Amino acid sequence: MMETKIDFLYLNEPDMIRAGVLDMAGCVDTMIEMFKLMSDGDYIMGGANRNSHGIMLSFPESSPFPNMPLDGPDRRYMAMPAYLGGEFDMAGMKWYGSNTSNKEKGLPRSILTVMLNDKETGAPMALMSANILSAIRTGAIPGVGAKYLARKNSRVVGIIGPGVMNKTALASFMVTCPTIDTIKINGRRRATAEAYADYVKREFPQIKTIEIVDTMEAAVRGSDIVSVATSGSVGSESYPYIKEEWIKPGTLFCMPANVRFDDDFILNRARNVVDNFKLYEAWSEELPAPRYEIVGLLAVHYMDLIEKGIMKPEDVSDLGNIIAGRTPARQSEDEIILYTVGGMPVEDIAWGTRLYRKALEKGIGTKLNLWDEPYLA
Repeated sequence: MMETKIDFLYLNEPDMIRAGVLDMAGCVDTMIEMFKLMSDGDYIMGGANRNSHGIMLSFPESSPFPNMPLDGPDRRYMAMPAYLGGEFDMAGMKWYGSNTSNKEKGLPRSILTVMLNDKETGAPMALMSANILSAIRTGAIPGVGAKYLARKNSRVVGIIGPGVMNKTALASFMVTCPTIDTIKINGRRRATAEAYADYVKREFPQIKTIEIVDTMEAAVRGSDIVSVATSGSVGSESYPYIKEEWIKPGTLFCMPANVRFDDDFILNRARNVVDNFKLYEAWSEELPAPRYEIVGLLAVHYMDLIEKGIMKPEDVSDLGNIIAGRTPARQSEDEIILYTVGGMPVEDIAWGTRLYRKALEKGIGTKLNLWDEPYLA
């Protein structure tokens, strides 16, 4: 007889911590392997283009239905499916709801889960808490970029936006750039910057100098790596604007959030690198022009410039190809590199798969039964 019973593993947040979700060095290594597979083409994401960030459920500004949720700050649902091959060989999806007012209830803005599925049958293999997973994998991607794109003797990191994203980004920089000894912090509120400084002192005692600065300019000037991870409004005029004259030769910018530079600088004096060029091509297919006014990631702006004939696709390098050796990494000490991070579900599948397998090895989690025999086979 065929085996029809399906059990899957449930991992709550404490389980995920026990399985090693906070291991930034392990996550960085996992993301490097993921990028190599992406360079080979051994992955699929959503949409007809197979490179979509995900599908989003947005709410209306008003509704005749009393129970219908209404639009609000950062309010949405999103499903992010993917398959990743190689050693991972796993399908799955990250699913989350987001609402800024969650904080008034003592909850995170977004509440995330990841489901891993058998690639052949679709049967669930694991359901896991994913807030920490998502934060760590998001932070690991800038660190991977710094490993290949930052100057080897990088010491000074400028932090613009001292929130969770820049906490995990800094953790990954400390893994891949061990010579870092100075942090400059710029935030909208002094209290947030001070809390970030306390975090740095606690987590990275090897940092010799921690400075809170009042302007983005002060955070950029003299920095070897600048991480921009601010939240903000839609529309390019609201995006953090960084002037070329602030930037020293050789600086690497890591940008998992909205940001703005002058086009002349982008086109003529900067090197442009993205986490996955096809991701931004997919956004171009899915969004009306100008897309940069909707999604403020710098690589989305590149797509608008390419559509206008101002920029060419070959002006943009793909990090996966750099890691795989198909494209050169940093080419000079003075090269200024703008590295855009968009976030992809293959990252969640990669890190989630590694943690699922560790949980199995260590006997972590709760086994749940879907059925012994399907009622509607």
